[in-house]
Amino acid sequence: QMCIRDSFYTPAGDDDITLVFESRFESGNLRRAVQVYEYEYDLILKPDYKTKGNTQWYYFRVSNTRTGRTYRFNIINLLKPDSLYNHGMRPLIYSEYEAKTTGRGWHRGCHKICYYQNTLKRKTAGFYCTLTFTFNFARKHDTVYFAHGYPYTYTDLRRYLAELESDPRKRDRVRRRTLCQTEAGNTYN
Repeated sequence: QMCIRDSFYTPAGDDDITLVFESRFESGNLRRAVQVYEYEYDLILKPDYKTKGNTQWYYFRVSNTRTGRTYRFNIINLLKPDSLYNHGMRPLIYSEYEAKTTGRGWHRGCHKICYYQNTLKRKTAGFYCTLTFTFNFARKHDTVYFAHGYPYTYTDLRRYLAELESDPRKRDRVRRRTLCQTEAGNTYN
């Protein structure tokens, strides 16, 4: 298990309404969050490994939430010139509080969603695009995850394959062998 240090930002007290962003968990890909106004944040994603800067999905969490305020999030370094967000798609949301109290898991949400080309130049050619959306947190001090697609991690895959291998009805149809190791040292089979 990887040791994760404390957050890059720690609220100064209960009066501090600054959101705390985190993505140092499996499949998280937020590089930086910059507060540009009291309730607005520009977000910069880490590019996919072994690509020329591909950024089109996101997965991060926010804590130190407050109710009664509308927050705006701007993911400012996306690549595709158009997106399903301009045709009705909405970000995925997962509230730890809702999951614990009501059993509600991942669901689509957010408002005032727009995807457009911005004025930030890419190193190669052209410009980046921005996904912007607003969100109202339902609970003070909740932890809320945001994602482009339903998260499915390497750990999820390993767990599923282990279940197949241990199921007496299915294990005769499943055979796993190591093909190689990833750069992170994970078994690829």
